[in-house]
Amino acid sequence: MSLFFRKPHAEARTERKRTAIIDIGSNSIRLVVYEGPPRLPATLFNEKVMAGLGRGLAETGRISDEGLAVARPALARFAMLAREMDVTEVRTVATAAVRDASNGGELIAMAERSGLNVEILSGEEEAMAAGHGVLSAIPDADGIVGDLGGGSLELVRVRGGTIHERVSFPLGVLRIGALRDQGKGVLDRNIAQRLRDAGWAGKGVDLPLYLVGGSWRALARLDMYRTGYPLPVIHGYTMSADTIARIIRTLGHLSKGKLRAIPNLSSGRIPTMRDAASVLSSLMRHLGTTEAVASAYGLREGLLFQGLDAETQAQDPLIAATRAEGQRLGRFPEHGDLLDRWIAPLFGDEDEALARLRHAACLLADVAWLANPDFRAERGLEVALHGNWVAIDAHGRALLAQALFTCFGGGTESPDPLVRLADPDSLETAMRWGLAMRLGQRLSGGVASPLHSSALVQTATALELRLEDGAGDLYGEAVERRHKALAAVFDLTAACIRSVSVNRSSAS
Repeated sequence: MSLFFRKPHAEARTERKRTAIIDIGSNSIRLVVYEGPPRLPATLFNEKVMAGLGRGLAETGRISDEGLAVARPALARFAMLAREMDVTEVRTVATAAVRDASNGGELIAMAERSGLNVEILSGEEEAMAAGHGVLSAIPDADGIVGDLGGGSLELVRVRGGTIHERVSFPLGVLRIGALRDQGKGVLDRNIAQRLRDAGWAGKGVDLPLYLVGGSWRALARLDMYRTGYPLPVIHGYTMSADTIARIIRTLGHLSKGKLRAIPNLSSGRIPTMRDAASVLSSLMRHLGTTEAVASAYGLREGLLFQGLDAETQAQDPLIAATRAEGQRLGRFPEHGDLLDRWIAPLFGDEDEALARLRHAACLLADVAWLANPDFRAERGLEVALHGNWVAIDAHGRALLAQALFTCFGGGTESPDPLVRLADPDSLETAMRWGLAMRLGQRLSGGVASPLHSSALVQTATALELRLEDGAGDLYGEAVERRHKALAAVFDLTAACIRSVSVNRSSAS
């Protein structure tokens, strides 16, 4: 096989279809356009309009004229954008406000005039979608999913990768004000009674509550800002019951102006934050949950996930997403999996969780080649820390970042904020991944054949780079430097062994 001429990878050439969901909620109407691997497509476009369709619904039973007036141009715009973006499939869904309003048919007719076919989701379907959304991003989730919308609250028990009991209550944030106005303690007693009647009181003891919904994500954003949390990623952020109580006190004295000054905090969510926090505090107490975990994935992602076959659903979302990103940004799309197998013999004692993170790092090992050479290491940090990854926590992102930072020439140090997210031993492990990836990339030039005809072997005293007959010329000065750098962190000497037979089981 020639080392210099390769055909484009078939999967990388495949034109990716675009899908879209228009979500007509009780608080907002949103268009999200997706593109990429079916298991975890990337968000190509995301726009919301705070229509407040559920505002006043409990009192009047109707969507207000003001809400309809906001919805009309929003739906028309979203329908046109979907056409202009060549979206192949648009799914339009409506939830509690349209479901419960006596004039919900007016909004449906309005959407149909824009060419949209609206599905009205039942409370059961809404709960199922929210639960599947969390499972799509947190496959090992074991707890209760709580989806707080403008008009309703859905609770779903998830465990073992599947949906179990679920229930829907008319307790959306736009309905809470009326309960609070009835006096102190009314909201808490209402939630407690509903949970008892539905058989959910105490169901969450010692389990996490996974938070879905913009109002709850806003609470997480506030706490991240207040505590100076070093990773501005909502998904996976954890809050205790005490934290929620502290947030409620904070909201009691922060003005709307100060809240609007918080970076990335949606101003449209500010009016509902205090009610959302009150619901969350009461819900955690009566369910018995001790921690709340923010999820960036919910109903819309759950609808996509439900449409996948079982084999695709079973794919690891982190590996699927990093592979897609490596194919999109790398020079040699198929290289990451091979690179991981090539360096794996050095890390045979690692557990499955570490091996998975190392694999993800290798899939991203070529994403910074277009960056200015002086900033490739920083680009690696940015991709790892701020990429749209799921099924990975802050500690895992730090290891991914360390590996890419070192791979792209950042050296063996651990820059901020990595040292605040992971322990030194774990970061050292990831640094070794990065040096091994860096050697593999330099030896191979990013193509497959040099890795197929070489292998890394660790002996008692040396880190051997074994090269098959005819591949010896690959061992140049730059390769030798990187080989020695990798050997040094293992306290070994570097040895190049030419004209040997290579065991292809680790590099095939």
